Amino acid sequence: MGDKRVDTKKISIIIPNYNGKVLLQKNLPSVISAAKSYDSKTEIIVVDDNSNDQSVFLIQKTYPQILVYVNDKNYGFSTTCNRGVRMCSGDIVLLLNTDISPEKNFINPLLKHFDDPNCFAVSCLDLSFEKNKEIERGRGIGKFARGFLIHQRGEINKTTTLWASGGSSAFDKKKWIELGGFDESFNPFYWEDIDLSYRAQKNGWMVWFEKESVVHHRHEEGVIRNQYSAENIQEIAYKNQIIFMWKNITDLSLQISHLFWLPYHLLKAFFNFDFSFIKAFVDALLCMVVIIRNRMRNQKSFVSDQEIVDKYKLEFK
Repeated sequence: MGDKRVDTKKISIIIPNYNGKVLLQKNLPSVISAAKSYDSKTEIIVVDDNSNDQSVFLIQKTYPQILVYVNDKNYGFSTTCNRGVRMCSGDIVLLLNTDISPEKNFINPLLKHFDDPNCFAVSCLDLSFEKNKEIERGRGIGKFARGFLIHQRGEINKTTTLWASGGSSAFDKKKWIELGGFDESFNPFYWEDIDLSYRAQKNGWMVWFEKESVVHHRHEEGVIRNQYSAENIQEIAYKNQIIFMWKNITDLSLQISHLFWLPYHLLKAFFNFDFSFIKAFVDALLCMVVIIRNRMRNQKSFVSDQEIVDKYKLEFK
């Protein structure tokens, strides 16, 4: 693709950070290099989620050109990203996690998709280093099964994706604001990017995958794996998967399926001593007022739930 700029839209790179000092030291140079390759005036923002590892001091001392906003307490991923989007000046928002190192020319391939006014987001090819091997991620597929939306990694030979990853994707800021951004009931992490992309598609907008936009991801070095136990992570994932269903699904057949299968999942969790799922269900119930309020905001939808996932049914394993 080369380094030639292909679009006149202004972009903002937003990096949410929580205790990521070591990762910032490692990956900020490649982010800055990619930003300069696109436009020397490209805005880079770090939103710090009340870190205690001197992340902010590092940035302010070493990279004074980067804007830094610090949360007054630790809120979580959704809130931190939403603050960055509100504060940025770009037309296109690029979200990058602290454990992401982008290739120098990764921006231009993303921008061509935004020539289509129907484009909401574009996800990068995420070369994820996991257990001593590299896995091609960034494209997601899904299906409804046993009362829930199930998702997995999709092959990279297609341009459609069920969601744009919150860790390495570009978003149309105007559409993001219209949708209300990430739903903060998904804090501290997980499912917020699936939820936002899903709402965008129900609104009739498109979410794309661009394999020419490459980032490198040291997934196991990320903050989540280092700050939370496997049990905590599983419980949060369960809770947010339940919240996703309760706030988004409008197809009657899928609602009935969810209600039919939910007692099965609860009983199975009980007999398997999987108390993470049971606790997640209770936590989701405690969020019901917020879920109902957010569900009512989502009533404007033009695309059915089944239509969104039907395009992936032949490749889902």
